[in-house]
Amino acid sequence: MRDIGVDVKNPTDEWDGDANCPFYGSLRLRGQVLEGTVSSLGMQKTITIERNNVRYMEKYERFEKRTSVLSAHLPACIGEVAVGDTVKVMECRPLSKTVSFCVIETTGGEA
Repeated sequence: MRDIGVDVKNPTDEWDGDANCPFYGSLRLRGQVLEGTVSSLGMQKTITIERNNVRYMEKYERFEKRTSVLSAHLPACIGEVAVGDTVKVMECRPLSKTVSFCVIETTGGEA
């Protein structure tokens, strides 16, 4: 197992030979570390994550809720995740048209 340069728990499941695994494969991670809630598991080895934030609108003197959605690669060694789980993702090279993040840690339960 490689050191990915971030202080996270080591994955417990076995490696399935995926080259795009930051722990056992050859995928290099760099850049941002983000946290979000899993919103969809519909793709193979990829999950969709929602990040919520609040923004102040000066004109109306109110706050508005904003949601950003991003896709992230899910290595098999991370294990099973469910909709509503909180995950930590880190930026990597583009793996596909929409996937430029990889899951590095998961915590069960709602955020």
